[in-house]
Amino acid sequence: MKFDTDKDKFDMVIAGVGGQGTVLASRIVARAAMEAGWQVRTSETIGMAQREGCVVSHVRVGKNLAGALIPDGRADVLLGFELAETARALAKLKAGGRAIVSEDVIMPTSVSAGLSRYPVREIREYLEKELPGASFLKASEVARAAGNIKTANVVMLGALSTLPGLPFSPEGLLEAVLKTVPSHFREINRKAFEMGRRAMGVC
Repeated sequence: MKFDTDKDKFDMVIAGVGGQGTVLASRIVARAAMEAGWQVRTSETIGMAQREGCVVSHVRVGKNLAGALIPDGRADVLLGFELAETARALAKLKAGGRAIVSEDVIMPTSVSAGLSRYPVREIREYLEKELPGASFLKASEVARAAGNIKTANVVMLGALSTLPGLPFSPEGLLEAVLKTVPSHFREINRKAFEMGRRAMGVC
């Protein structure tokens, strides 16, 4: 799939919770697309983000773009940073769209307080049923192996870079990562990105 005409567009939703680097990841994707010559619109839907509330980032890439929010059933890619938040954002993905899902689980305060439950197995089974072609990654474990668990968002971007039909090259996305993160974190983020690619079976 080639992304090279005025009619082409690319819509991506990134779903997670506050503190996972969802917004940073969307800015990196936007930067990579802009540096590849595309128009970009972004938006975030944030609920109590500073307290691990849900965060949904919208990234729209193409020519002659309309609004920044992606309607239900229109996203080409769903990048899920947290299991339940991926399920919550599932309606955004179009039929035949691609999903990369982190198996990370962040328990809401209500679960910790015993006021509700987080059915991990049931959510995973639901996602597997609804997303038969999805890739599931243990992003935090990969990030920890890379040297810093906080690079899980970059692990997910490395995984994203393996998909066909993106409006930028894998090298362009990595370059956007390295230009965005502080200089003293560049090498560990480079490693996290490459390990995310390897987690998808790409060297």
